[in-house]
Amino acid sequence: MKIYNDYLSAIRNTIASDPRSGRLSEEFSYSERDLKKGFDFKALNELVPEKRLLPSLAEFANELGLSPNFEQVLGLHPDFSHLKHSESLEEHYIVSMFVDIKGSTNLFKKYEPQTVWGITNTIQRAAIHTCLIFGGYVHRLQGDGLFVYFGGKGISTSSAVNKALQFSSVFTYFVKEDLKKLFDEKGIEKIDTRIGIDLGYDRDVVWGMAGIGEISEVTTCSLHTSLASKMQGSATSNGIVVGYNILKESPNLTEYYTTVCARTRKENDRYIFRIPEEGFNYTQYDFAWEKFLKKQDFIATDMFGNLQLKNKTVVIPNRAISNLAPIAVKSKPYFNF
Repeated sequence: MKIYNDYLSAIRNTIASDPRSGRLSEEFSYSERDLKKGFDFKALNELVPEKRLLPSLAEFANELGLSPNFEQVLGLHPDFSHLKHSESLEEHYIVSMFVDIKGSTNLFKKYEPQTVWGITNTIQRAAIHTCLIFGGYVHRLQGDGLFVYFGGKGISTSSAVNKALQFSSVFTYFVKEDLKKLFDEKGIEKIDTRIGIDLGYDRDVVWGMAGIGEISEVTTCSLHTSLASKMQGSATSNGIVVGYNILKESPNLTEYYTTVCARTRKENDRYIFRIPEEGFNYTQYDFAWEKFLKKQDFIATDMFGNLQLKNKTVVIPNRAISNLAPIAVKSKPYFNF
């Protein structure tokens, strides 16, 4: 897909600015030449503004009819922000997702720390921007990765699950295909993503303030929040693992789920969590995100099997056949009104 082209361009410019790259691109059109002195926050914001989608991703959001909410506050889901500095607790469902980026330490073999910072922050901003497009709430930044919530008050569990699956599939495609091609060109060792997703229902999730004073966040206490992170560890390179509740809320997608033990051939990997004395066995599944992505109404597959953004169909008013006469008359063998 081409939806991340501008983010890839930003990464290329960041790499070209590195003192160890040995050259400075002749195509830089503004202050990028100053990057040679060292990549900094100003340079990052020039290439990837904090609160503005780059054009290629903005076009994608426009095609989906979605817009990001850039007014989010880290650790403060808007539907539960009133719990900050409160003694109250609430029960409410949420989809939890842990997105981890693996292998970024390999970048230090080739580039200066400031360059690595620029590369990883560009990837992270691409993830944040995409998450916001699909209505996710970035709860926490963990290294190069993200901990994200989907859902909230007034949003159905099935809708939250679907948005989570769409975001994770689109972003994983970016890392597995687009980012890999760029890094292969630069001789950078493998960098991939692994994602874990789970859903906790109202009875399973407690929202409240954790911490003290301003050293605090409004967060969840739930087995399923914890399992999202744990499932990430069960995923393959560029893989997505989900819990049983995700499968239960998307019954029309059962063909995309297979138990993790079917891949590993180890029966112990069937369950991510067990309470034997209660007979509680919680199953984890590999999610066939590529197959799922190809079925989305905003995705098309070209003749080479590559995924492309499907443009909206434009309906032209007054599209009566008689209106074609001025064009058809120029091709008289086909003009027969």
